[in-house]
Amino acid sequence: MKTQYYAATSLDGFIATENDSLDWLFPLGDLNDSSYPAFIADVGALAMGSATYEWMVRNAEKLASETGSAWPYTQPAWIFSSRKLPIIEGANIRFVNGEVRDVHAEMQAAAGTKNIWIVGGGDLAGQFYDAGLLDELIIQVGSVTLGKGKPLFPRRLLSPVLRLMSVHQMGAGMAELHYEIHKGGPGGAV
Repeated sequence: MKTQYYAATSLDGFIATENDSLDWLFPLGDLNDSSYPAFIADVGALAMGSATYEWMVRNAEKLASETGSAWPYTQPAWIFSSRKLPIIEGANIRFVNGEVRDVHAEMQAAAGTKNIWIVGGGDLAGQFYDAGLLDELIIQVGSVTLGKGKPLFPRRLLSPVLRLMSVHQMGAGMAELHYEIHKGGPGGAV
């Protein structure tokens, strides 16, 4: 069982525009032609920040037309937020506030032998990293630049913390980089 941050980013390191738009991402490829179907099959629990969840709420109608449901996940999800947010009907979600370490054990129990997916955003993934709970980064890099926006991973990671495990080209518009986080030892994550 691993805790994984699986995300798409622009070439200049942004997961969304400054207005939380993902419109730049969709023309780059078909989700079904990516590693996503195999990845999501191994996920037993989700962690999501409030901005990502709010994007899902705003785009519930579009998601329903594309996936058949306003909430496309069957796994239980923990939404990290200090604000009261609307509930998406039919979603198996829990709203939580506070330290990720305090919630991680509950997520592990729900995931069983499957993985935990840090859906977004970058700061939430960074909090899991800071707590020593993040095991892998699976990053799909799109062939676009945004100039500014929401950063992929607002943390400083210097070698040898990240170990590149694989690189995979996804059509003409994306490449997937799979990193393992080296924990402990000199230069390793806490």
